Amino acid sequence: MKTLKFIAIAAAAALLASCANTPKVEAPAPTNAEIDSVSYLIGVNFGYFIKANNFADKLGDLNFSQIKKGMEAFINAKGQMGSEEFNACFKINPDQMNEVFNNYITKRNAYTAAVNLAEGQAFLEKLYNKGGIEKTESGLLYEIIEEGNEVKAAATDTVWCHYKGTLIDGTEFDASDAEGEPVQFTLDRVIAGWTEGMQLVGEGGHIKLYVPAELAYGERNMGQIKPNSTLIFDVTITKVGKKPVEEEAAEEVAE
Repeated sequence: MKTLKFIAIAAAAALLASCANTPKVEAPAPTNAEIDSVSYLIGVNFGYFIKANNFADKLGDLNFSQIKKGMEAFINAKGQMGSEEFNACFKINPDQMNEVFNNYITKRNAYTAAVNLAEGQAFLEKLYNKGGIEKTESGLLYEIIEEGNEVKAAATDTVWCHYKGTLIDGTEFDASDAEGEPVQFTLDRVIAGWTEGMQLVGEGGHIKLYVPAELAYGERNMGQIKPNSTLIFDVTITKVGKKPVEEEAAEEVAE
């Protein structure tokens, strides 16, 4: 687990500290350059832990003075690691780390989800009130730039398209290769906003989708796409692949 790896790094730092004030011997000690290198890599390892748990999104998520205090407490703690004597040296018992850490992550994610939901709703409301944007019963907002031809996809069909996906702050989280081949999607295997939105234009159509969180990934954390994020997609459909009638009939019989 990452939390246990974190403790192991602190133990390594304690080992390095123990090398100070040793008597002179013939064996060469690590050079300053080597000390700098391993110190740097320990920092990289800490950075991995911080970034892997999304603390790097906002540096205010962490108090770096407390990180330093925790490291110093671990290095200076007396007794065998994991013993009652050793754990008593800390303001918080290291055995509670997983519990404290997981409770914090849960609370932070819930807060982030609530903020994203409120910001997304405000964004969509403001956009719709400006005019020129259509809205479906589900809450999907869309803008048809090119209608395309009469061939439109159904909810179980496949579309080939070029697209770009962004967050409401303009951050791009996904896109097709504009110079490459179109990307293929089967519409009953994508988010609800796409399933609905791709049926609104035909082949050659160009549409912008403004997808509320409940029609996207909801409260799931998808890396760059945080819980309850509202998503924007700019999509050009190059081809619609209709599902064969016999396959539709076979699936209805199976159901």
